[in-house]
Amino acid sequence: MNVGLKELKISVLAIGLLSVLAGGVYPLTVWAIGRLFFPEKADGSLIVAGGRVVGSSLLAQGFSDKRYFHPRPSAAERGYRTPPSGGHNLGPLSRRLQDDIRARIEAYRAENGLGPEALVPADAATSSASGLDPHISVANARLQARRVAQARGTTMAEILRKIEAHTEGRTFGFLGEPRVNVLLINLDLEGIIEP
Repeated sequence: MNVGLKELKISVLAIGLLSVLAGGVYPLTVWAIGRLFFPEKADGSLIVAGGRVVGSSLLAQGFSDKRYFHPRPSAAERGYRTPPSGGHNLGPLSRRLQDDIRARIEAYRAENGLGPEALVPADAATSSASGLDPHISVANARLQARRVAQARGTTMAEILRKIEAHTEGRTFGFLGEPRVNVLLINLDLEGIIEP
């Protein structure tokens, strides 16, 4: 019986110590390092214009006006809201997923004045895992450029320059693909920020 109490005491102490370390010391250390060395990112990479927050460069926002670049489709049930974000969990053989993608491709071609055989980038027809991906591929941005230029009454060359200015390279030079942050390029189009 004495051995059982000793083991119980050790177990309770181990749980208490690990709880303090994993539930208190570690999160506070990570928080302090973030605040000290990466204050902008620790605050959510917020974009401030005119003294007010206009968004985060880490989260997509819904843009549907022809004058703006449109983000990837959202998997969140009610658009680009963070609480219900997440994937849809539909498999590649799902009839619903196939129908959704087909409908998105048709809508994308129609809104951007593309012919029925025009190739549509995958990120224009599929949602990201979180449904809140702030980036689109460079190919997606280029296909939207004509629509944006016409709606704004500007030249295609000017819009292509904006795309080039807002193209981010691969992370660490080798991860992912070059991409364009939709919120940042749209704020630049409005003259709110510069690249």
